[in-house]
Amino acid sequence: MDDQLLLALVVGGATLLVTLILGFALVGGDSNTASTKRRLAEVGSGHGPVGPKPTQRNTARRQDDASGIKIVDTLVRKLVPKPAELRSRLEKTGRKITIGEYSLMCLVVVAFAWVVMRFTFGFGWMLTISVGLVAGLWLPHWTVGFMGKWRVNKFMKHFPEAIELLVRGLRAGLPISEAIVTIGKDAPEPIATEFRGVADAIRIGKGVEEGLWDVAKRIDPPDFKFLIIAISIQRETGGNLAETLAGLANTLRKRRQIKLKIKAMSSEARASAWIIGSLPFIMFFLLWLANDEYISMLIDDPRGIYMIGAGLFMIGTGVAVMFKMVRFEI
Repeated sequence: MDDQLLLALVVGGATLLVTLILGFALVGGDSNTASTKRRLAEVGSGHGPVGPKPTQRNTARRQDDASGIKIVDTLVRKLVPKPAELRSRLEKTGRKITIGEYSLMCLVVVAFAWVVMRFTFGFGWMLTISVGLVAGLWLPHWTVGFMGKWRVNKFMKHFPEAIELLVRGLRAGLPISEAIVTIGKDAPEPIATEFRGVADAIRIGKGVEEGLWDVAKRIDPPDFKFLIIAISIQRETGGNLAETLAGLANTLRKRRQIKLKIKAMSSEARASAWIIGSLPFIMFFLLWLANDEYISMLIDDPRGIYMIGAGLFMIGTGVAVMFKMVRFEI
């Protein structure tokens, strides 16, 4: 086998593997357990909204997913394996990003990475194509996940205060629909935007739970679903909703305090993971700037390529394990 082809396959494969490992470690999945999701789904199925007709939903999605470029839209409809899941991820960002626009962004990243690797560093075709595909698939996916996670965390940061605002409105004698309007006016973003959407849904005839379940599609944590379940149970069984929501707000605030305490206690391990994972790349870059001929020997020799691939694999595995060790479910 040609040395250049072998080099491209080894480096491309190692880069893909390390990228996937680091992406899983840093981005990860939802921190909720499967049993929690299943219980919430079972409880919510009895109180969830009745969805619109399939024809209306599909028509709206075709219009929303269009990017304006016919070729891109055609490829998206044929090649995207799970459009509903991707659409849900895009909605969590709070921005009106269609699937077509997201796919176009992926193609732009692929082209940019290929041009940089090919014409700036002079790598071969196989390596540049592999790196371009990895960058085009992973970087937009990570960016969307980061934006969605940042928005959800910002929402949950002020969520107990929003519940207390709802409690004060109920204790003042306001119906829950008017209390939700108050949250939409006085709460910080993005809570205000989401509750304004609930208020608008109530005005057009939807129920409170139905509007809140629509928000729950974009706000995943069970803390928000606890609010919907509490309202649903109170409507069926009766009771003092203000006291129930006040207790919920207090519980959510204590949970957040525990999470922050755990984050502070595990900060040393996370910092070690960042330092250990980034130090080899920093040293490689500094040595390349100081003496590129010295580094080129490692790249030109096939044995050096094997060593780079093994090093990347071990670094990625170690960083992934360290990040998983400092993740706790509360």
